[in-house]
Amino acid sequence: MRHLVISLALLGTGAAALAEQIGAVDTVFKFIGPDHKIVIEAYDDPGVNGVTCYVSRAKTGGIKGALGLAEDKSEASIACRQVGPIAISKPLPEQEEIFNERISLVFKKLRIVRMVDKKRNTLVYLTYSDRLIEGSPQNSITAVAVDRGMAIPVK
Repeated sequence: MRHLVISLALLGTGAAALAEQIGAVDTVFKFIGPDHKIVIEAYDDPGVNGVTCYVSRAKTGGIKGALGLAEDKSEASIACRQVGPIAISKPLPEQEEIFNERISLVFKKLRIVRMVDKKRNTLVYLTYSDRLIEGSPQNSITAVAVDRGMAIPVK
């Protein structure tokens, strides 16, 4: 039920992330509410079939975390991989935000941006968080090389 509510809330945020949780590990025990965790989530690239991005990030527990009022840390790590044949149905923008997910009640989001490196025929993915007033310089990148026999179509 909780996942359904979260998914419905995310649908109203533009390029909302529909993550599939792969797993989690507890980092801090909390007497009341869920423990603090590191979660691993999978995001399938909506514009590139055959590419999935795996993001690890901290998830705050406790009472605030249980109520959805906690602000998660800005740190995240990303690894995108080819998980099947790559298929691109329409030209991609050179840079496009493909996912975002709220990591605080109102002001903070985790974002994933896809960039096309035309020279190297590679898709580059960046994850970072931003905040209404001030974002974080903490970021992580990964790249997926596309076979030279298939040029990446760019808008």
